[in-house]
Amino acid sequence: MSTDALQDLYERARAEDGGLVVYAGGDAPEQAQMYTAGFTEAFPGIDIEVTVDLSKFHNARIDAQHIRGDNRVDVVHVQTVNDFPHWKEQGLLQPFRPEGLDQVDPDFVDPDGTYYALFVFAFSNVVDTNVIPEDQAPREALDYLRPDLKDRIVLTYPHDDDAVLYQFDQIIARHGYGWLEKLLAQNPLWVRGTATPLAVIGSGERAATFTSFYYLNPPEGDSMRFILPKEDFFQAWYQTGAILKDAPHPAAAKLYMSYRLSRQAQQASAQWPARRDVQIPGWQPINEYRNTDPSGFRDFMLDRARVERLRGVMEDFIGPVQGDNPTGVDRTWH
Repeated sequence: MSTDALQDLYERARAEDGGLVVYAGGDAPEQAQMYTAGFTEAFPGIDIEVTVDLSKFHNARIDAQHIRGDNRVDVVHVQTVNDFPHWKEQGLLQPFRPEGLDQVDPDFVDPDGTYYALFVFAFSNVVDTNVIPEDQAPREALDYLRPDLKDRIVLTYPHDDDAVLYQFDQIIARHGYGWLEKLLAQNPLWVRGTATPLAVIGSGERAATFTSFYYLNPPEGDSMRFILPKEDFFQAWYQTGAILKDAPHPAAAKLYMSYRLSRQAQQASAQWPARRDVQIPGWQPINEYRNTDPSGFRDFMLDRARVERLRGVMEDFIGPVQGDNPTGVDRTWH
């Protein structure tokens, strides 16, 4: 999008009343800063409100608002990629093709431009290198069975997060349920949310996880490290976004989507960008890693019967999910 076109959208967005409401999939309130940072500086006067909550709660809110006819949301980007074809079929989305969309893998772009990938998230090994030096950190699934890691592992319940569920599904496909039983014997601490293990590791209560997201290139002085396995599966997917058809602030929504796919925002990605013409120093493009499968995750998410069966199996092995919603958002809030 040309500078003039972007400026025109900005002026139209301000004329709408300067508001913008975004539902963002996530599991910690502070993750909202990933979406306000940069945008607020680039477009002062746009009052952006980002609500971070588990994607499986956001999608229900959007469906319920549609049923009631009181939609208040402009943009949604969530992990539940299965929702977007449904929402399109139901007429809930409006097409918009921002500049840079031609650089996104077309396999993750709706042909009509109603939804598309905005960035890549991945879950894998995270340790505090002040506690476990990087060269001693667990990388592969079998590493988590080491005796020195007993009582030192923290993991997200797989039956509470479909992305973690798929990660477990793929690891078990290679190592079998015997691996899971041995992992349980390590007495891992099970928590809700993929950000929670980072806080637990930061507190010193536990030392390692493989179910969390972290910066590919952390800030200087940060001792936490995101470490990919060399052989085993790690979970990565294209976080998908869309503008709702009844968006109260359509110009602001288009401005936001244009910014999210801009070179500036893509280069500032915490992990991988969606655009193929933007690279993160020190890391390969996501499609060059052979031990992850964003397309496989999308297919998994579309097969809801498979997801539900696997959730039941994980609950039987691990036990029911315990704990409050890690985002603190009230489930009854609309």
